[in-house]
Amino acid sequence: MVDKEAFRKAWSNFATGVTVITTIQPDGHVHGITANGVCSVSLEPPLVLACLGHNRNSYSLIKKRRRFAINILDESQQRIAEYYTRDSKDRFGDVEVAFRFTSQGSAIVEGGLAYMDCQVVAEHKAGDHTIFVAKVDEIGLKQGRPLLFFESGFHRLSSP
Repeated sequence: MVDKEAFRKAWSNFATGVTVITTIQPDGHVHGITANGVCSVSLEPPLVLACLGHNRNSYSLIKKRRRFAINILDESQQRIAEYYTRDSKDRFGDVEVAFRFTSQGSAIVEGGLAYMDCQVVAEHKAGDHTIFVAKVDEIGLKQGRPLLFFESGFHRLSSP
């Protein structure tokens, strides 16, 4: 049997970018979660996946709404990443997050390196997570440097 902490530690050695996945709650408010369980799946059609734990609010919201946005964070957005790692009940509005909305109504975190507005086309239960596969309907890009996650902490690229 694989030890849960060893599994987590092993994956902490895999450096990733940092995203905030956003969706809209039934009351119209933006809900977000910091995540690195995302990746591209296909170029034609443009598909991505996002893995969400069944114990997270985001899971049930995305399962119901069938739409989310992946926001790839800039290195200056570490406080936003930290904010969305907290449980919803521990978010007090103490970090300012500016949003704009796509034509489909998805919330985009202003200042990020990229965003993808996504419509869920399939879901696959895998252990305590669900893998949502989604078609990308809209993309936005900007220049900058990424926020990274490595060894269970946030980092920046060193200068070349």
